[in-house]
Amino acid sequence: MDTSVSPRSVTGRLDVHPRGFGFLTVQTPGSPEVLSAFVPPPDLNPYFAGDVVTATVTAGADGRWSASQLSLVERPRTQVYGEVVLRKGAPLLRVDREVANADWVLDPAGAQVQAGDAVVARIDEGKVVLLYRVEAGEDRSLERVIARHGLRKDFSEEAVEEARGARAVPHAVGARRDLRDVPTVTVDAPSTRDIDDAISVLPAGPDGALRLLVSIADVGEYVKQGTALDAEARERATSVYLAGRVLPMLPEALSSHWLSLVQGEERLCLTVELRIDPQGRVTAADVYESVIRSWARLNYDEVAAFLDRGEVSAPMEPVREVMPWFRLAAARLAVARAARGGMEFARDEARFTFDQATGELSGLVSEKPTSAHAMIERFMVAANEAIAGWMLARGLPGVYRVHEQPDPLRVADLNAFAETSGFAAGFGRELTPLALAAFDRQIAGAVAEPALRSVLRRSLGPSRYTVKPGPHFGLAAPLYLHFTSPIRRYADLAVHRTLKGYLQGRRDFVDEDPGMEALAVHINAKARASTRAENDRHRELEARWMAGHVGKQFPARVTRVRPFGLVAQLDGMLVEGVVPTDALSGGPFRPDARELSLVGKERTFTVGMPVTVKVTSTDEQLGRIELALAR
Repeated sequence: MDTSVSPRSVTGRLDVHPRGFGFLTVQTPGSPEVLSAFVPPPDLNPYFAGDVVTATVTAGADGRWSASQLSLVERPRTQVYGEVVLRKGAPLLRVDREVANADWVLDPAGAQVQAGDAVVARIDEGKVVLLYRVEAGEDRSLERVIARHGLRKDFSEEAVEEARGARAVPHAVGARRDLRDVPTVTVDAPSTRDIDDAISVLPAGPDGALRLLVSIADVGEYVKQGTALDAEARERATSVYLAGRVLPMLPEALSSHWLSLVQGEERLCLTVELRIDPQGRVTAADVYESVIRSWARLNYDEVAAFLDRGEVSAPMEPVREVMPWFRLAAARLAVARAARGGMEFARDEARFTFDQATGELSGLVSEKPTSAHAMIERFMVAANEAIAGWMLARGLPGVYRVHEQPDPLRVADLNAFAETSGFAAGFGRELTPLALAAFDRQIAGAVAEPALRSVLRRSLGPSRYTVKPGPHFGLAAPLYLHFTSPIRRYADLAVHRTLKGYLQGRRDFVDEDPGMEALAVHINAKARASTRAENDRHRELEARWMAGHVGKQFPARVTRVRPFGLVAQLDGMLVEGVVPTDALSGGPFRPDARELSLVGKERTFTVGMPVTVKVTSTDEQLGRIELALAR
């Protein structure tokens, strides 16, 4: 962006800061450069976060931009969450401060509202109109996050009826391959209801090669293009997993029942069959429509008990003869994957628990991935890679999952982070998959491993969907896509439809189909919104939980540096909080150019540095935990 041209007219999107001001973000077409212009509170009053506006931007003497003369171009947001306030007897809505900085006139639509009521309202020409009131006892945090990110809670009546009618689709074998007599299992958490993947293994023959079968629910057989059900799924693009609530991509009648690969029931699938040689190489892949019957529903803990100690649980008895072959398949894939590098994506996760009777938050549990998680991850990654190669070899357009190699600046950041954390990285100017794997192995089992992995993933950057084939750096995969979760990801469903069309004789596919690329852009946007919603919900619940820990001290590690302070993750709790800059002695402080260090006159804080902190305050609505250095 050329800062010598000022003032100038631009079009951009608004972000709202909880303190009342905002920023106008302008993306230059065809360029990675982004202009961010400050919007003062009075100019922001008539707008919501996400509004597209035109404005005049001016560069100050310090090079910072400010925006004025805003004019609305587009308002994607349709609903807001807020709490009712009365002013001279008239109801106003104090909108979620992440969405708007002003109170808006509320039309109660004939309902009675009182000060303090939490409501969701639709936006309508300079006012907001009541849609529904959040009932007493319901989780306001959850409603706030759902409205903030424009998530859909309910399905249209037409979509629900179509989901119910899907039961009329017969489970005829026809031209499908009949796998009902092949020992097949599912491995999930006990609470999982939308089971979309099952695994089978055929023992090794004289050449030592075994065959791994990954069977995925045939969602495309039930969710047809052009239907109301498909329109809903496409708009949502992904299931959203908010702690205490799941917003599924498909109605529960399908996702948790008729499509789910439940034990003992016949289900239609798409199966990819992988031939894995003794060196762990996938030397051949075949894809076909199938009918399966799950012989056993297993959970991660009991599969890990078998993999680690040879224990056979009661549910595992019907398939105990094939379990060692699953272990061999996982081991072979692990060896091959280790030889090419990349990083393990299974990680420690923080899970909130809720009281079943009251729905109140009851705990925060740190869950570590097991050997069973690693096995299933390897199987799914292998299936996704195989499908990507199979489709490209036949000239089929796919929604590929691409992850770019980090640039030299990011590599330098990672080197500095590793050194501060007490590890030697030695990446050089270019980070390779094998160097990444070596660092990944170094930090495995470290006390601060969760914090280190958090910084590592952020430094590597996000992956994205695109119709243009490309490598996935983090997995060290030459080609990758998503095939294994069509119940909860539309990208997978799009891949299934292309596969089914080809298997049924279609040959008129367009290379790098523009329609498929437009779909990829849409899915990327929805995936980002989903991730932001899940993160916001997580932070708000963290703040609620940590309200009971104010005054307590914890060992922690700096995971980010910001102008406003240090972000630190508490060891063993996967909880992040902020140490404000003005609470640090030895200032004033300023971040360095790459925001890797917060530099003061007397001391410097760097990403990766261990610290001891005390919880000083929490704010659930802002999802904020404030910390202070304990020493």
